[in-house]
Amino acid sequence: MGFGKTVAMAFLIDELRRQNKHTLFQPKVCYHYCKDDETGKAFASLKQPFWEWYKQALASGIDPATSFKKLDEWFLKIAKTLDRPLVLDIDGLDECDRTSRNTLLKSLRNLSENTPRLKLLLSSRPQEEILEQLSGMAKIILGADAKRDRIIVEKAVELQLSQLPEDVKGLVTDTLSCLAQGSGIWVKMTVDFIESQKIRALRPMRSLLSQLPLPTQLSELYSKLFFRYTEKDPDNQGLATAALRLLAISRRPLSILEIAWAAALGSAKEAVLIADDLDKLVDHLRVMDLIQPFVVRIDYRDIRKRQVILAHQSVKEFVIQNLASIQRDQSSPALLTSEFSCSGDVKRHYQQETMKLEAFMLNICIQYLLLGDFDYIELFSDEHMAIEELPQDVDLFGESEESNDYDPYCTWEAWEENMIRYDPTERGFGEIFVYAACHWIEHFGAVSDESLLPDLRYIEKLCRVGSTRLHSWITQNCRPDCTIKSRYGFDSSLYDPLSITCLYGSETMLQRMLDVSGFNDDPFLPNAAMSAADQILQWGDLSRLRLLFKSNIGHHLQNLKFCRLIIRQWTNSPLDKRRENWTTVFDLIDDMLDIMIRDRWGSKLLHIAMSKDCSPIICKLKDNAQHMPELKDELSNRL
Repeated sequence: MGFGKTVAMAFLIDELRRQNKHTLFQPKVCYHYCKDDETGKAFASLKQPFWEWYKQALASGIDPATSFKKLDEWFLKIAKTLDRPLVLDIDGLDECDRTSRNTLLKSLRNLSENTPRLKLLLSSRPQEEILEQLSGMAKIILGADAKRDRIIVEKAVELQLSQLPEDVKGLVTDTLSCLAQGSGIWVKMTVDFIESQKIRALRPMRSLLSQLPLPTQLSELYSKLFFRYTEKDPDNQGLATAALRLLAISRRPLSILEIAWAAALGSAKEAVLIADDLDKLVDHLRVMDLIQPFVVRIDYRDIRKRQVILAHQSVKEFVIQNLASIQRDQSSPALLTSEFSCSGDVKRHYQQETMKLEAFMLNICIQYLLLGDFDYIELFSDEHMAIEELPQDVDLFGESEESNDYDPYCTWEAWEENMIRYDPTERGFGEIFVYAACHWIEHFGAVSDESLLPDLRYIEKLCRVGSTRLHSWITQNCRPDCTIKSRYGFDSSLYDPLSITCLYGSETMLQRMLDVSGFNDDPFLPNAAMSAADQILQWGDLSRLRLLFKSNIGHHLQNLKFCRLIIRQWTNSPLDKRRENWTTVFDLIDDMLDIMIRDRWGSKLLHIAMSKDCSPIICKLKDNAQHMPELKDELSNRL
């Protein structure tokens, strides 16, 4: 949508007329644009382009309008007698309802076979059903093209913003060219908006371009399309809404099957307990039909290809800002689309709605990973385990002449291109296990609003120490493209709900777990606090150690073992020394001084710190010894 189909058709018509302007028998060019009203009916599509001929037939006493069949027969008869080429141009074929479109295409196919002088020009959104019906016809695919986008923007700026200084016009052109992504209609409406603001100076224009709002007219257009494609049916709307919301927040392109499974789960009216329950609800062709205007062109030949994304940033903004509101009040969607258009709260509203989508996707992922099947199905078979031990992408019996030099710019996709892969669906894990296992932790960290946090019981079940479920999703997490060889180490035996939340959950979620959970229960490791601290020191945000230290289980960290962990990680590599918040970590030593003096392990700590050259702890102990006589006495033999 908005990629220039109608403009392209208009150009073709003008060009046909120009090229044949001086020919003796000029081609008859007839054009019709189908809209979502009576003009989108098959009857109107044939009648309107040939209105003059139609009037002649009426004058002769024949009324072809009594039925489409008569109109079709009459037109075929007339077309056969033409002494010149006839070009029939129908724009917006997808605007016709299915019955009318099928009738019209059948008629046009018959006309084409029986009228050699007839040429057909049709335009349509790339719906799979229509493409199948037009198989065999030559096609031009209009996709995003950066050069074309720039030409469109330059022309629009020159026509409407010619009064701007050259540097400001250059800024507008460069910015809109990058954001256009093939959407000419977005360019037109955005340039209209910029023109209405009357801004002429460079810095105010830069500020405006950094926070361009969704054009109200475009939002209204998206609303109308949503209602038309879902036919205002509640079930269709629920399925389409779920799919669009998931696409707006997904961390990567989804496959047709992934979005169909996820949308089915997100709109399910009854409890889904196992993967087979969900499989019975999935209709991927229905989902794609409902959301087709809002996504890029899809290759239906590969339904597992990761290719489904929203067509434009403006579609994402519409889904985030307006989709929920237009469903609440279907009688006046246009009013609701402009609710925030002039408000200073636009950014805050956008952030709030975005977090709601993060929570929605998180709940989908968690709900899927908690399906009953996954508590006992192993992701890898014995055969997979054996293959994992073999060298990957290596010709064991040939002599490769290719260089094995390290390439710092090599992508994971290129690196893993020829590696052996597995298919989780063959083990019964369904179509969205890969996305859920690999990306749920990213959505987990993005949800910080108290009201949107997931139920702690779900996190504890999903991450229960030693469970098959935990092992399966962690095994998949380090294999995002399903290669037998993992991208990185991720040992499931080292993790439990607390350590996963410390590493990947939001700070709000971590605080709730520390306040509410009982860490002596089954889901957690025996010394959950120390294990979590170890993971934070290795991989996490060091500032979270203070949350852990000040919690109800913080006393488990007030000992020499914890200090050893700090020293080990700090001295582990030069890079670790440059991590943020190390000062916060070393400040924890101040909170352990009383226990250190009571249990007399200060001298041991100083010895360990000196042997590892951990200067921050050495300085801490020396400074505190100056005003703490008991500590000074204990450390005197070491200082």
